[in-house]
Amino acid sequence: MISRRNFGWALGLGTSAAAVSLTGRRAASAATPSASAARIVPTAVSGARTSFPQLKQINAGLLNIGYAELGPAHGPAVICLHGWPYDIHSYVDVAPLLAEEGYRVIVPYLRGHGTTRFLSGRTFRNGQQSAIALDLIALMDALKIERAVLAGFDWGSRTADIVAALRPERCKALVSVGGYLVIDRQANLKPLAPKAEHAWWYQYYFSTERGRLAMEDTTLRHDLTRLVWDTVSPTWEFDDATFERTAAAFDNPDYAAIVIHNYRWRLGLADGERRYDGLEKRLAARPVIEVPTITLDPERDPFTAPGDGTSYRDRFTGAYEHRTLTGIGHNLPQEAPAAFVQAVVDVDRF
Repeated sequence: MISRRNFGWALGLGTSAAAVSLTGRRAASAATPSASAARIVPTAVSGARTSFPQLKQINAGLLNIGYAELGPAHGPAVICLHGWPYDIHSYVDVAPLLAEEGYRVIVPYLRGHGTTRFLSGRTFRNGQQSAIALDLIALMDALKIERAVLAGFDWGSRTADIVAALRPERCKALVSVGGYLVIDRQANLKPLAPKAEHAWWYQYYFSTERGRLAMEDTTLRHDLTRLVWDTVSPTWEFDDATFERTAAAFDNPDYAAIVIHNYRWRLGLADGERRYDGLEKRLAARPVIEVPTITLDPERDPFTAPGDGTSYRDRFTGAYEHRTLTGIGHNLPQEAPAAFVQAVVDVDRF
């Protein structure tokens, strides 16, 4: 359990469905092997699988975390992190492929999702980025995983980016969909281009009382999250059953509180907890990520930054490659599982 007394040490602070095509760009490094040297993973079809084996639960930090685990118990660890409004089923096709490659694959529900629960009713339902990153460290500690390849999208990319930046000894390599997603709240006060602001409509909706009430209403929440799926993955031909399997994870009693706090906090409309202030100060400085990294940009994702990754290239200082996936939307692991798995296998060999 992370206490207030030892909190500063938690992140090493001491005392203070279209065809996929790939375009790659790698940082010059004599230590980086050619991508062609890596094993090519088998082709996988999105939706080939619909469920995980029986889920597990473990106490980790502030939470009892629900997670799926596949692959050999002593294999090299890969932790796959989902985003919003998604759940572990974003990796329902990815995880078995990674397990077949010999990896121990861990896919946890983030706080407020699925079977993950807070251990205390008194704990503030905090959705800020550093709190979620500490959940990941606590999970690794509980599972006795010293180092892992971290791979994610959306909230999951952000969480993996933070651990890779502030605790690189815990991150063997990184796959980050969308690039460098660490939040700078000061920068978030500045307006974006109108088209980009339009894509974030729900973020502003959640800043209102109407938005909070909608997230607490099961019917409105269901329809809102389905609309987000349809909007941000315009080429993904998923069926109703696929969405419903994930939507069940939104029935967590803390879901609305975590989601609303996350989006209000990032806009400066809700306070975080003071115990995370030191971490947020470090993250506001946009720390570089030194571990081997592949960034993935889904071309049909409305949140994909323009410039083919140039806007965040300077944040990655180790072995690096950028790939754009043509015709793929926001939920990249579930839309293009083989490409995601290939990125994990490749970056692990950098």
